[in-house]
Amino acid sequence: MSKLIVPDIGDFDSVEIIEVLVKEGDVVSKEQSLITVESDKASMEIPASHSGKITRLLVKLGDKVSTGSEIAEIEADAGSVDAAAAPATHTPAPAATATPAAVAPVAAVAASNYAGQVDITCDMLVLGAGPGGYSAAFRSADLGLNTVLVERYSSLGGVCLNVGCIPSKALLHTAQVLEEAQHMGEHGISFAAPQVDLDKLRAHKAGVVGKLTGGLAGMAKARKVQVVQGVGQFASPNHMEVTAGDGSKKVIQFAKAIIAAGSQPVHLPFIPEDPRIVDSTGALELRQIPKRMLIVGGGIIGLEMGTVYSALGARLDVVEMLDGLMQGADRDLVKVWQKRNAPRFDHIMLKTKTVAVEAKPEGILVTFEGEQAPKEPQLYDMVLVSVGRTPNGKKIGAEHAGVAVTDRGFIPVDKQMRTNVPHIFAIGDIVGQPMLAHKAVHEGHVAAEAAAGEKSFFDARVIPSVAYTHPEVAWVGLTEEQAKDQGVKVGKAVFPWAASGRAIANGADDGFTKLIFDEATHRVLGGGIVGMGAGDLIGEVCLAVEMGADATDIGKTIHPHPTLCESVGMAAEVFEGHCTDLPPARKK
Repeated sequence: MSKLIVPDIGDFDSVEIIEVLVKEGDVVSKEQSLITVESDKASMEIPASHSGKITRLLVKLGDKVSTGSEIAEIEADAGSVDAAAAPATHTPAPAATATPAAVAPVAAVAASNYAGQVDITCDMLVLGAGPGGYSAAFRSADLGLNTVLVERYSSLGGVCLNVGCIPSKALLHTAQVLEEAQHMGEHGISFAAPQVDLDKLRAHKAGVVGKLTGGLAGMAKARKVQVVQGVGQFASPNHMEVTAGDGSKKVIQFAKAIIAAGSQPVHLPFIPEDPRIVDSTGALELRQIPKRMLIVGGGIIGLEMGTVYSALGARLDVVEMLDGLMQGADRDLVKVWQKRNAPRFDHIMLKTKTVAVEAKPEGILVTFEGEQAPKEPQLYDMVLVSVGRTPNGKKIGAEHAGVAVTDRGFIPVDKQMRTNVPHIFAIGDIVGQPMLAHKAVHEGHVAAEAAAGEKSFFDARVIPSVAYTHPEVAWVGLTEEQAKDQGVKVGKAVFPWAASGRAIANGADDGFTKLIFDEATHRVLGGGIVGMGAGDLIGEVCLAVEMGADATDIGKTIHPHPTLCESVGMAAEVFEGHCTDLPPARKK
């Protein structure tokens, strides 16, 4: 039996315990955090000096402790006590407070089970520089933490900025202009057939990406965030080994860490390696414009890329195992999209599986099985495999840090984005659905603030989803289908864009705005929009749900006219039964 005590914490004396991180009966590892203490200067976590089972806690929330104060009695593991008997020679690195000036300088991090050479020491290490990662790193730096950002690629921004959201939107804009030009003949304006220069189009996409990633590099420099390029792997609970492209290695010692390592496309094992078979990243390279293209998976990413290739001249087939495309959105929204996009597709194969793929000189031969499967294998010039993404939790050496990872590769976290290891946090795709950049950014802010000692929690009521197809489909909060499945009694209101002057002028009058309300309180619970700019319009519905607005709040808010955003206010008026832009509601 031994005791765990507060090590030398420098000038901090009689500091208050603001969090007790363990309980009696817990088995703790060496360097696992036991308590969090806070003074008027900083907050910090006190680690265990050795491993074993806690038999008795000697402190409680609100107690005050100093160097040498007893924290707990522990039944120590064999050999652990002797190693810990030597007097402490370090000061635990402070977690920080919300005031940057109050953050103590980096001190030697508590010794861990890593005994190698250390090249860099920091308060905060962030693994992954996607939207969540760079946001977490920048927020940490703003809070006064000495921050290191580890990224495997040469530019910041992760999948989203480099090979995802941003380049795909650049190409989708090009596709939209192409298709609008074709329809201008109906307005009395004709253009010659477009000439597509793939090299220039790729250069335009790269320019958009470069402008954004270059801006991020500048912001990192301005915040004194040190960027280390390479593949990061945990070596211990307080060390990360980073391997650069040339094979050289650096070891970073950190007090706290935020894992933002993201996800990667799911690979189907029966699909061969061939340059004509691509995932979303490969599709964005625009290596060719196929005559006939198959999209495996009817989700948002595949349909967005299909829109681009269709505008450039490809004919499309799509195969989906489920009974509908764009799962997650209400079917009435998807129905509008599907009607408008029907000319793009030769075959939409629902409740159908891809069972065999063979690369042949003349094309990619694909065999299907299911309700709408063609009888014979089909030949394609290009196949886009877009069946989802899988988290990278099993690729970062999490086990060396003691971080729990599920069989599927997700990292469980609490509302502060904290893993089972108190000083290590995780955010973004790696912590679970939805795998969306805007969710990761908010989680990154929470993690950085919580690590810095702020009482910050991820408590968003809703997270919006958008398909940037033509037309766009956007939804947030409770959907009609979810309400039915959950047995929730709701009311809905729909404002058709056929009654919107702006939508008619824009040739977008097949869209609509729908709001879902609590029948009893009239509070808005969710909404969906299909039509031009739906992704921009859904933000008002997000705010309304977060603020607990009811139909009167929304309907009485004066919206500018003529706009598409006024359709949100009019939908609320429809629910209250006094929309003057539609025929009078039938009396019940």
